[in-house]
Amino acid sequence: MSGHTENEITIAAPLDLVWDMTNDLENWPQLFSEYAAVEVMKREGQKTTFRLTMHPDDNGKVWSWVSERTTDRQGRNVRARRVEPGPFQHMDIRWEYSEVPGGTRMHWRQDFAMRPDAPVDDAWMTDNINRNSRVQLELIRDKIEQRDRERRSASVPAN
Repeated sequence: MSGHTENEITIAAPLDLVWDMTNDLENWPQLFSEYAAVEVMKREGQKTTFRLTMHPDDNGKVWSWVSERTTDRQGRNVRARRVEPGPFQHMDIRWEYSEVPGGTRMHWRQDFAMRPDAPVDDAWMTDNINRNSRVQLELIRDKIEQRDRERRSASVPAN
């Protein structure tokens, strides 16, 4: 068996701002509530290899892994995969961006499978990813929309 999730949100901000903020890996700890640190290990063209470290879970365990992320700004998508999959047999992620009335739609697709010896199964992880993705997408939306409001108000000339 394997897991599959799809989650999306519309952000009331221009695509360029959404793209720039969500692909600024070094600032992910300020954008996502779950990440404590990001260490960029290597950049080759549009591909970045990096280590993500989460805040401790309820049991005090700190999860960390290495991922590769390849951006295609012209195609408005990003492909990522875990290089160090940890409890996953594999984890593949695709982010897609599109301009829609009222802003930018950001769509996340995750395909994965848990290892047989993982502490949870595919169904549990699917539910967990869906629950957490909604939380993270709303946080990201709120932060980007706030940044957009600040940018727009800063560019309005004073009378």
